[in-house]
This record gives sequence, structure tokens and C-alpha cells, in this order.
Amino acid sequence: MNGERLDEILRREAERRAVTRHRVGVCGAASCHSLGSTEVRAALERGVREAGLEREVEVFGTGCLGLCQAGPLVQVETRGEGSCLYGETGTDAVTRIVRDHLAAGRPVEALRLPSDLPFFTLQRRLILSGSGQLDPERIESCIAAGAYRSLQRVLASWKPGDVVAEVTRSGLRGRGGAGFPTGRKWAAVASAPGGSKVVICNADEGDPGAFMNRSVLEGDPHRVLEGMAIAGYAVGADRGYVYVRGEHPLTIERLRIAIEQAGREGLLGQRLFGSGFDFTIELRIGAGAYVCGEETALIASVEGRRGTPRPRPPYPAQSGLRGLPTLINNVETFANVPAIIEHGGAWLAAIGTEHSKGTKVFALAGSVVRTGLVEVPFGTALRQIVYELGGGIPGGKAFKAAQTGGPSGGCIPARFLDLPVDYEALLEVGSYMGSGGLIILDESSCMVDVAAFFMEFCRDESCGKCVPCRAGTAQLLGLLRKLQQGEGSEADLELLEELGQLLKATSLCGLGQGAPSPVLSTLRWFRDEYLAHVRGHCPAGVCGMRPPAPAPTPSTASAEARP
Repeated sequence: MNGERLDEILRREAERRAVTRHRVGVCGAASCHSLGSTEVRAALERGVREAGLEREVEVFGTGCLGLCQAGPLVQVETRGEGSCLYGETGTDAVTRIVRDHLAAGRPVEALRLPSDLPFFTLQRRLILSGSGQLDPERIESCIAAGAYRSLQRVLASWKPGDVVAEVTRSGLRGRGGAGFPTGRKWAAVASAPGGSKVVICNADEGDPGAFMNRSVLEGDPHRVLEGMAIAGYAVGADRGYVYVRGEHPLTIERLRIAIEQAGREGLLGQRLFGSGFDFTIELRIGAGAYVCGEETALIASVEGRRGTPRPRPPYPAQSGLRGLPTLINNVETFANVPAIIEHGGAWLAAIGTEHSKGTKVFALAGSVVRTGLVEVPFGTALRQIVYELGGGIPGGKAFKAAQTGGPSGGCIPARFLDLPVDYEALLEVGSYMGSGGLIILDESSCMVDVAAFFMEFCRDESCGKCVPCRAGTAQLLGLLRKLQQGEGSEADLELLEELGQLLKATSLCGLGQGAPSPVLSTLRWFRDEYLAHVRGHCPAGVCGMRPPAPAPTPSTASAEARP
């Protein structure tokens, strides 16, 4: 591949689109797929053919269009006129869209979603900018959106150290968990001795309620592949692996297509853009073990061994896959890289907060009116995400808590609704950023039950290698079940805290160290509910015990939780 070939693909795609009046993108992400978007797309293609509109209408599948609650979603982009998004688009609506919008140029207002919804207007889509705009299964569509231009620029005139310096300047932090500075990790791998190095993209997304990474890969896979190739050049690696769990078949399919197409066009492989840089990417499928999200367990799985963690040091940057210096970042981290090269590190550093730069993609789920995939700058207030982007709590109920960070995260109570969401702020209130799961809980949720749900998950997913995690998660769950059955005591609450701190301090990997976080955070902020269970009733009426007598006035928590 050389620059002329990239220009040729871009020219051909522009010529093809010049005769296309309407581009119709049908959301093919998991939520819309489950609601029948495959049938909607087939009906649209059939309707376009029957109307004789094949030359002027392009119908294609997209990645996640964001507002999952309103699926199936269909976006019609008309040349020179902008775009129109339709929600809850069943096959019965296709006839109207084809007849009125595609043939006659009159949008179907009854199906159209308002363009001024805060869900759309308050986002800043950097990572998700291509999702919904391009066809992820056609590399030509991705190149038209700018794919591989940053890689071309780097290989033409940048030294590897320049790339590391620019990523460091951007302030980018790892989007997969604790937020380790990306530039420092890249510099460590680049400086590690050895002639052969490896890049791994961690796409093993297993948190309950999380669907950020797979949505990025399904909607814009070449952005991530390009980021991996740039990282390979920066650290001196000539191969990369994408590790994705087998539970995500659409992600796997689109990655396979993207890797094959990039190789065919010479964008992966030997002597990229006529340089001396070689870089290939292979796909590795995981069996769905949550512990394989931990980097040393992931490496073991890629090597074909049982996915269990090992003590560190040595860290993967010094000795990782097959003993080679290995760079591991998650999907969203790599997806930031092409934009950093295009716009400069200072551009990203100007977005967000002092220590958390750029944007964050969240899977907004749970008890909120508008669920879906959102991308906002770091520092956006939790209240704004819940009540403006999310539209508030259904049925006029009060906000009770936001659970972030998956099983390793915590529950943020109503008193912190104005918290600016970034790495440090979440840690201060006993929670965790994680990869971006954001589950909203209303007043009908029982916090002991929530803690038990996540503890059961951690117990089941423990690899069993270390005693604190293997035995401790089971003991913590047993105590929570005892409370739910009305058989607990205040001494059990003390034991929960003691065991939780023990797991944090002595477990081998992040799974065990983070497992007690939902318990400790709910004990910290909702201790009154635990005490109510000790007295034999569940305030939310969830645990099968008698609910308390209704209070004469609204609770403080409910009052705080109103917008």
C-alpha cells in the first residue's frame, strides 16, 4: 500500500457516492439486532429494489447508533440535506420510509426522533464519530471517513519516539480500568530490550451491563486496527493480536472482515506505505472467562494455556506473550490514537479535566428513560448524564445510586449526583471507572441485593488460583445471603468489612482485589439498609422480608435524588 492507492480508493468511493442521493444506515448492534433490525434492513433493500431506487439509495448496516432504547434505529442521510434518524422502525414502517422519504423526499415525521434530544446534543463523539456514518464491512467506506491516514502520516515523517511523545502529551490514560498513563506504558515497552515485541488489544469485555468496546469494534473496526499499527510502530512491534470473547459473534465477524480487507489492501502486512515497517494482526477468541480481562491471564489464554493470572513483576512490558515485551491496551485506548496523530496531543489534552483527558464512552443502562451508548468529556456531571442525556428515572421514581466499574466498581449515592465523572472523583467516593459500564438504580432497588448480585458474579468467575479470592468471595456472598434471609447480625456487617479489606489487600489479581468494592461501597453509603436487614426487613421489599412501615415524609435520599 502507498499513498496513491489510498487516494485512489478515496476517489472511487467519492464517485460512487456522487450518484447516491440517500445513504440509509440500519443499526446492526446487539440491541437493535435483537429487536429485528436484520429484518428491517432486508425489507428496506427489497423496497428500494421494487421502487427502482437502487442507483440513488444505498442501504447498509452500521454499528451502534446510540439510543438503544428506541431501536431498531434507521438513519437516512440525504446528500446536501443532512440526516434523519428513525426510531422503533419495524418492518411495517419500511413502506412509508421508502415511499415518502426515499422516493418523494418527505421525511416521515411520525417516526422521526427529535434531533435536539439532549441524548444527542450533549454528547461529544470522538471515538464514536464513525459509528453510524460508515459501513464497517466495507474498507472503502472507512477510508472515506479518514481511516489509515494517521498511519500513513506517521510512517512518512515521524520517528517512533515522536509517536510516544505525542501520546504522552495528550494525557491519554488506559480506558480499560485504573487509567494508567498510556504514554508511560508505551515508553516502557519501547525501551524494553529485545528485537521482537507484541501489541495486544484487550477486547474481553465481560462486565455486566457493559457493551462499549464491542460497539466500537462493530461500528468502526479499522479505527482500532489503525491505532494498533501506530502503537506497533511506536514501540517496535511487528505483530498484534485482538483478544475478543466468543460470546460476541458480530464483533468477531466484523473484525475478521476488517483484518482481511486491510491485509488485502496492504494496510496490514509487509512494508506498509512503502516503509520498512511490517505489522500483522491476528484474532484470538476467548471462552468468556471474566478473569481473562486481567492482562497476565489474557496472555496465558492467547498462548493456549488456562487463563489464570500470575504475580507481577515482571510486567508484560518487560516479559509478556511468550516472554516478549508486550503492550496491552483496551479497545477504546487504541481507538483514540489515530485522532491524536491527526489533531495533536494538545487537542486531546484540552478536553476533559486536569488529570482525565479526552472523552469516555459509557454504556448507560438500568433505570433510566433513554438507555444506550453515550460519549461525553471527562468531568461531565453524573446528574447531567442521568437526567439530561438519560432523560431521568422512569415513572417519576427517585435516583438511588449509579453503579460504575462493573464487579470491581462501587455504587455512588444520590448525594454525589453533581460529581464530575473522572478517574479521581470516582475513586474518592469508593467507586471505579472500569471500562465504562454505568448502571442506574432507582429507589426500588435493594442495595444488599445489588451487592449480592455482583458478589455472586465474582465468586462464579474467580479462577480459584489464590485463596483470598477463591474462598473470600464465597464467604462474602454467604454473609450477604444470610442478611437477605433476615438472619444476619451487626457482627456480620463488621465481618463483611473485614473480609472485604482482606480481599483487597491479598488477592492475586484485579478480580479478587476489586470484588469487595460493591459490598464496601454499599456498606459505606447505604448502611441503614444493611441495618434494616439485620432487624428483619428489606426497605425495598426485594429480599422476601417484610417491608418497613411507610415514612410520613419523603426520605432525604429521595429528596436529594430529584433533579
